[in-house]
Amino acid sequence: MDFNDSAAEAEFRSTVRAWMEANAADYREPVTYPTLPDFIAHSKAWQAKKHAAGYTGITWPKQFGGQGLGPMHSIIYSQEESRFHTPSGLYSIGLGMCIPTVFSHGNPEVIQRYVPKALVGDEVWCQLFSEPSAGSDLAGIRTKAVRDGDEWVIDGQKVWTSFAHASDFGIVVCRTDPSKPKHKGLSMFIVDMKAPGVEVRGIRQMSGDSGFNEVFFTGVRVNDSHRLGAEGDGWKVALTTLMHERLAVGGKPRNAPGYETLMKLARTVEAPVGGPAIEAGDVRQKIAQTYINDQGIKLTQMRALSALSKGQMPGPEQSISKVVVAKTMQDLASFALDLAGGDGFLAGADADPELAKLQGSYLGSAGLRIAGGTDEILRNIIAERVLGLPGDMRPDKDTPFNQSVTA
Repeated sequence: MDFNDSAAEAEFRSTVRAWMEANAADYREPVTYPTLPDFIAHSKAWQAKKHAAGYTGITWPKQFGGQGLGPMHSIIYSQEESRFHTPSGLYSIGLGMCIPTVFSHGNPEVIQRYVPKALVGDEVWCQLFSEPSAGSDLAGIRTKAVRDGDEWVIDGQKVWTSFAHASDFGIVVCRTDPSKPKHKGLSMFIVDMKAPGVEVRGIRQMSGDSGFNEVFFTGVRVNDSHRLGAEGDGWKVALTTLMHERLAVGGKPRNAPGYETLMKLARTVEAPVGGPAIEAGDVRQKIAQTYINDQGIKLTQMRALSALSKGQMPGPEQSISKVVVAKTMQDLASFALDLAGGDGFLAGADADPELAKLQGSYLGSAGLRIAGGTDEILRNIIAERVLGLPGDMRPDKDTPFNQSVTA
């Protein structure tokens, strides 16, 4: 495995780095946005600036407004942008998961209507998959779409939808034929998030944020031209989205705490037996284990980059990174806050900024262990597709959905 850029990659990195230095000066430090409209305005301005410079849709085909470059170019750009605190998260789902599904399965008119506006940042998208009784088992969804002439009428509920409150459009998977087995009676549609019958309710998280939402559909009408893929092919279309999601959520979040955070804290707090905590054996052991995990994550990601650089797709072993990243973040933050003693409980203006980040990491990592595939689902993937162990029993796989226990 070669960790060095090729000559062409090094040249591209140098160009991107110079552009970032010249255009992202306002984002060298974290930025606080007082309101959601402020965050959206900054996000749209940054996306438009990237688009004008040719740094959006880097791997997309040129006919869809992309740059037609290889995955390593996209990775290099992401690595360079991650050195700054740019407001790019608003588009991570739309441009990372939704729009690639649209131009892979939409008709030409739909592609022309939606892809360019999403790329420049004029319109924000969300992904409407999970339901109260269908999270890890996506094929168990109950939201239904019934055909009425050239339209479909959608009724049901989705949950944990990121950025639904800020989105203009979304992609939604619905059950269109309950008489077929659960994987075969699904279809996917583009839905206007401002259409009559769409209700978005924010979910207050224990961290105090409210980025997730419940979305209710009551008699929402969607034209058949906005169906993605053939009727009944919703599972196949959803796999396109999920493939992009695995790549999007498999790595360590930007600016997440690591072993360096733990070392810095251990130098400043006192151990129960006296002296700096970093001199205590159990603390040093925890730092060492965190370092080992961080390096394992880094090398597994490098393995994926190596595959991409050869024109290959990363394999199911990427699930290992997702499992380790979330648990390592949670364990590290928990240990660090315990180490900080009473200071680890302070919140608001009284909290130390570094400890506040650890609090956010501890609370947020619980959600990361669910988003993009729960720990249990990912361990099944690792067992079956990496280790070659027998698969779980799926007694309802070929049973018509309306006759199954999940219906």
